[in-house]
Amino acid sequence: MATNNKDAFRDYLQFEKKYSPHTINAYLNDITYFESFNKQCFEQDAIEQVNYNQIRSWIVSLVEDGVSNSTVNRKIASLKAFYRFLLKIKQIQINPLLKHKALKTEKKLQIPFSEKELVDALSQNLHSEGFQEVRDKLIVELFYTSGIRRTELIHIKCSNVNLVNNTLKVLGKRNKERILPILPIVMEQLLLYIKERSLLGTIVDGDYLFLTKKGLKLSDSFVYRLINSYFSAVSEKVKKSPHILRHTFATHLLNNGADLNSVKELLGHSSLASTQVYTHSSLSELKKVYQEAHPRNKK
Repeated sequence: MATNNKDAFRDYLQFEKKYSPHTINAYLNDITYFESFNKQCFEQDAIEQVNYNQIRSWIVSLVEDGVSNSTVNRKIASLKAFYRFLLKIKQIQINPLLKHKALKTEKKLQIPFSEKELVDALSQNLHSEGFQEVRDKLIVELFYTSGIRRTELIHIKCSNVNLVNNTLKVLGKRNKERILPILPIVMEQLLLYIKERSLLGTIVDGDYLFLTKKGLKLSDSFVYRLINSYFSAVSEKVKKSPHILRHTFATHLLNNGADLNSVKELLGHSSLASTQVYTHSSLSELKKVYQEAHPRNKK
């Protein structure tokens, strides 16, 4: 593959699409993976010149290797984006994936935490040290009360917190900003954390709000492990992650009467279609209210 096309695609994703470094690397890794397959199986260096049958061979190879349909679809989505870009800059005349249909996947049910599980989790004391205990509880509280994404939480800067208006500025996908309210109970925890944070002996990444004991910015894996450990003692759910807390935030709001548009804005979704995936969990609550309230269901 021509290096300049790959570099141009990287610049396109970064500067025009404003994707995160993590997303850009995922796209380029998928393209490089296909490039290696194509070179090995078809002795062809330039994937700009492939046909659909060659891509189809890659798909079959991935499936035979036990790669899940959802992962295959993600890899093909990366290729699709690359070929659309090549078409846009007139490096190819036909997109070889134009008529490709995604593989069927099973929709996995995301089970939110219950309100009791949240209360139980936040009543724990997992650390003896003040800084860690205060920080970890604040992280759980923020995930649950704001619905922010893991990467959004990690990249919160001290300057994003407005202690006067009790608000938090979050930088979401495609660098889209949104302002979120901070509940009084969370503000108390935040002020406590700021005090503990100021007592750290060393601060390296001082611009960022959340730090490790060594004063470093948090990593994705650190936050995932934190949430997993916090909920392992109080929940038997298989998946315990920051995304499940985001899911829980949306579900609990909808269960308690919040309208879909408001939840959409809080989550930072660009369309209602993205938010509607969270409504299935609140359907049982809706059925309960409906059955109790409708006159035709009363004996």
